[in-house]
Amino acid sequence: MKTEFTEAQLRDPGTQRANEILRACVHCGFCTATCPTYQVLGDELDSPRGRIYLIKDMLENDREPDARTVKHIDRCLSCLACMTTCPSGVHYMHLVDHAREYIEQRYKRRWDDRALRWILSKILPYPTRFRLALLGAKIGRPFARLMPDARLRAMLEMAPKSIPPVSRNDDPQSFAPKTERRMRVALMTGCAQKALNTDINDATIRLLTRLGCEVVVAKGAGCCGALTHHMGKTGESHATAARNIRAWSDEMDGDGLDAVVINTSGCGTTVKDYGHMFRNEPLAEEAARVSGIAMDISELLVKIGLPEGAPKGVRVAYHAACSLQHGQQVKTAPKDLLKRAGFEVVEPADSHLCCGSAGTYNLMQPEISKQLKARKVRTLEAKSPDIIAAGNIGCMMQIGSGTQVPIVHTVELLDWATGGPKPPALQGD
Repeated sequence: MKTEFTEAQLRDPGTQRANEILRACVHCGFCTATCPTYQVLGDELDSPRGRIYLIKDMLENDREPDARTVKHIDRCLSCLACMTTCPSGVHYMHLVDHAREYIEQRYKRRWDDRALRWILSKILPYPTRFRLALLGAKIGRPFARLMPDARLRAMLEMAPKSIPPVSRNDDPQSFAPKTERRMRVALMTGCAQKALNTDINDATIRLLTRLGCEVVVAKGAGCCGALTHHMGKTGESHATAARNIRAWSDEMDGDGLDAVVINTSGCGTTVKDYGHMFRNEPLAEEAARVSGIAMDISELLVKIGLPEGAPKGVRVAYHAACSLQHGQQVKTAPKDLLKRAGFEVVEPADSHLCCGSAGTYNLMQPEISKQLKARKVRTLEAKSPDIIAAGNIGCMMQIGSGTQVPIVHTVELLDWATGGPKPPALQGD
């Protein structure tokens, strides 16, 4: 794609990167075939190619974002299926993130949009605040249908039936391996996950220590920054990311780390991109070091080696989170691990398509999100599974709200298969 940025514009690192990405695009349109919003809405401007044209026009002409452009950029899930499909290697993630930052700085949204985005950015990344908000939403849930705004209804409907107790495993500490130590790893315990489901981190710690890993929950580490990063709130996202970088760098410079382990794939995609996010900042070297050892839990388990389990007669439908299969290109590891542990693994049709969760997307674009959820649930249930497994808490909440089939994290099943307790979501099943 031909671009015409001026030398002055290209002095900005974000614009320079956008120029590199835009020049790689050859207008082929392969991305439209795998874009969920294009399939649902049928509008070229709701496809990656269409959004690329809008972003190019906005950035190249250095113009103020208009409502039309903002609408179509906001509708992007950032599922990154387009990056998997693209034959030219267009790094759409960096382009759309830069566009969101540009819009956040220059576009004045309606007061209700601003209020919603402010509330989400000040609650979701903070587990204690999120728990209090979930309690309020749980109380208000019976009145959801009375809410005039679909986004408010979606927030109330998201509240789980029960809020799990706080897990002390999330506090800064070290867990000794149950056998001879093979690795020392830092576990990212996350933010929203600590409020929504404490079983995932507990299962991860049990499994890793059983396999010979010393597991460290580093002091000062918390939210990865993804939620605010994808809203274009760069200052907030970089502040939380920087705390993680410093916390894990201290561990690396202290007793050392073999990996930073992440069991929420949306966070994993962001942490692996810290090197790019901080490339022009004082933390550039430390950020690159952290990104270099960041691993999804499934990647680490493949590296360590999981004991082979006997057949269990349990049929598991594996849902591939977009942030894992597209954002990190981790596709076979979770399925291979489940099979090795003794589970029968099946995949739904169109497994490359998003479930509609996408961080805060199901709260800010509830109508589109519901259509994507319904399709995903339909294809999963068509496989008649006993259990649905996923590697991302957002996907678990989204899919779980639309089916009676129990849904658990992949690591919970692997922990159970290697001597851990039965996942609480399966108790009585």
